[in-house]
Amino acid sequence: MHDIREKQREARRKIIRQWAKLPKDKRQSMEGISEFARTAAQQNEKAFVRSRRDPHEKIMGWLLPRAHL
Repeated sequence: MHDIREKQREARRKIIRQWAKLPKDKRQSMEGISEFARTAAQQNEKAFVRSRRDPHEKIMGWLLPRAHL
């Protein structure tokens, strides 16, 4: 369980860093956010193996507070 949680923490940090590097205009639409989250979920699928929540939804929850909507 500890290992899974650590993988998710690492994935969260990595995804948020990637998100912050995107140009501001790419972070301003729900479509852009959703597309980024979908791609990030696929690229980090091993971090979400035992998650009850859908990885896309979880990543959206991390990104929406940081979005410039």
